[in-house]
Amino acid sequence: MSLSGKINNGGFEQIILPRCGYERQLVKSGPAFGVDVSVIDLGSGMGLALTSDPLSLIPSLGLQESAWLSVHLMANDMATTGFAPMYAQMVLNLPPTLSEQDFEVYWNYIHQYCVGIGVAITGGHTGSIEGQNSTIAGGGTMLLTAPIQQILLSKKAEAGNVIIVTKTCALSSSAILAMSFHETVKNKLGAEVYNSGCELFYQTSSLPDARVAAGTEIRYAEVIAMHDVTEGGVLGAIYEMAIASELGVRVDNERLPMSAISQQICNLFEIDARFCVGAGAMVMAVKKEYGEIVVQRLQSNSIQATIVGEFTEKEQSHKLVEEGVENDMPYLSTDPYWAAFFTAYKNGWK
Repeated sequence: MSLSGKINNGGFEQIILPRCGYERQLVKSGPAFGVDVSVIDLGSGMGLALTSDPLSLIPSLGLQESAWLSVHLMANDMATTGFAPMYAQMVLNLPPTLSEQDFEVYWNYIHQYCVGIGVAITGGHTGSIEGQNSTIAGGGTMLLTAPIQQILLSKKAEAGNVIIVTKTCALSSSAILAMSFHETVKNKLGAEVYNSGCELFYQTSSLPDARVAAGTEIRYAEVIAMHDVTEGGVLGAIYEMAIASELGVRVDNERLPMSAISQQICNLFEIDARFCVGAGAMVMAVKKEYGEIVVQRLQSNSIQATIVGEFTEKEQSHKLVEEGVENDMPYLSTDPYWAAFFTAYKNGWK
C-alpha cells in the first residue's frame, strides 16, 4: 500500500478481494480493480448500482468547493453507469475545530448540490473526532436503480472499441492546486492563469458527459463502457479500464487533450498532467464505427471530446505511442498530485 492515495491493485487483490463477506448470488458486479460501481440484481429486470467515495473538507479550498467535490466526485462514479444517481448516504467525521456555523454552511451546499442533480439524502452518520485534521471528512455512498441490462460497467470494454476522453488531463488537480495556493500561482504564473485555473473547478462534474454520450430518454448503443478519471489521471483511468476488461490498449500520446492552463499549473508543481487526478473528465469505450458520431454529439453539447486510441486484445499489452515510438504504458500506483499538494503545503506556499 502507498502512504497516500488509494490502495494499489496488488494490495487490493491480496488483502481486500479474498475477504468480501458473505457471497450472495444477486451481486452481479462486486469489488473489482478499475470498476467504479457495484450492481445488485433486484429482479424483474431491474438493478441497483452503488458506489462509495471519501467526502472532502479542504480548508484552503473553501466550504462551498469542498461540498461540490463531496457530491460530484461520487456522482461522477455513478455517471459511468450511463444513469444519474438517485440516493445518497453521508458519513461525516468532522474535525472538532469546525464551528457549527461552518458546518451549517458546508451541509447547506451538500444539500443544494444534491438537489441540483436529483439526489435524495436518505441517511448516514454525523460526528466530530478528536485529532481529525485530514482533508477527508468521512465517506458517502450513492445509489440508483435502472434496467439491469442497460447499466454500463467499466469492465465491459471490448477489443476494437475506440477510446474517447472528454475535457482535458489534470482538470481537477490543476484547479485545486491553483485555488489552494493562490498567492504562489498568481506570483509565478500571473493572475490570468490563476483565474483560468479557478474556472476549471466547476467543470469537475462528468455527469453531463456521460448522460450526453449514453443518452437519457433515448439510450444509445454506441457507448460500451465508461470510467471516471480520478487518481492516476487519464492514462491511469485508461490502464485500469483495460485491466478490468482483460484487454490491451494502444494510446497516442500526442492526441491526449491538454489544457495550456492545466499544463502550466502542473509544470509549476512539477507533476505530469497525464497521471494526475482529473475528475470531470471521462474515458469512454465506444464502438469503432460510432466514434466520430459520439464525439460530435458531445461537442454539440459544448463538451470537448477526443479519440485518443483503442482497446486491443489482451496479448497486445498496454502501449503508449510517443513521437511514433511504441512503448509500454506506465502506470503510477500513487498519484503525483498528493505529494505535490503536501510538499507545497509544507514549504509554506500560499
